[in-house]
Amino acid sequence: MNTASDSWAVIVDVSKSRSHDDRRALQQEIQDAFGRVNGIIAARQPLAATIGDEFQAVYSSLGDATRATLLSRLCLPDGVDCRFGIGRGEVTTIGSGVAGLVQDGSAWWSAREAIDEARRHEYSKLSFVRTWFRAASETGTPDEALVNAYLLARDHIVGSMNPRARRLLLGHLLGATQGDLAEQEGITQSAVSQNLNRNGANALLASEALLLEVER
Repeated sequence: MNTASDSWAVIVDVSKSRSHDDRRALQQEIQDAFGRVNGIIAARQPLAATIGDEFQAVYSSLGDATRATLLSRLCLPDGVDCRFGIGRGEVTTIGSGVAGLVQDGSAWWSAREAIDEARRHEYSKLSFVRTWFRAASETGTPDEALVNAYLLARDHIVGSMNPRARRLLLGHLLGATQGDLAEQEGITQSAVSQNLNRNGANALLASEALLLEVER
């Protein structure tokens, strides 16, 4: 039995999955998107399918967990969205089973509470919510309210973006220059800059940087 004392567990499920006609194709599209994220963000346990519409991962820091969940939304095809529960605490590996490692621990309990909360919000006046955070009692800063304030703003910004704005944000996150993005989209570099400002991408990244300063 192995225990990682400070882990960031992530549970993912597909939002409104029953509304998709071809669930097998949907699952493959999501796996392809998450495979791309796994190639970008180092994980203790990469994003992988478990049972049904659920995926799980484990990260070593808040920055990795929040960036992985952001990239996951941006890499998904148009019309597909997911919910994310992030939990901080312990992850204990008990053994292995048919679906992979058998794990327990407060990080997983917290992540389950978080995704349940994200689901409840999605069917409320905060219908744009897709991500929530919970921390086990033994963990320290940053606190839940601070992280969730960032996630609320982030989800609203991303949810309000059109497909081009999402592509530009994704490209920007992956290190593409504004000139490269302009060429890919068939627009001017000035238009790329204006889009990143107008659609909240720059504000989102600035708020993420401030949040991660608290973690240090």
